[in-house]
Amino acid sequence: MLKVTVDLDVCQDHGQCVFAAPDVFELDDDGRLAYVGTPDESLRADVEDAADVCPLQAIRIEG
Repeated sequence: MLKVTVDLDVCQDHGQCVFAAPDVFELDDDGRLAYVGTPDESLRADVEDAADVCPLQAIRIEG
């Protein structure tokens, strides 16, 4: 199972992950990051791209 975690203490809500994987990451109405912790396996490539483009490397992928 694909599992995504974001260190929200490190994340500064740049939103690059939102562009890379919009089905997994979004900025809420307050501009804070929200995400799906267990996205569908079919989104793995997008999630990996999002982790790669995160300027603070706050995204971790397991599984």
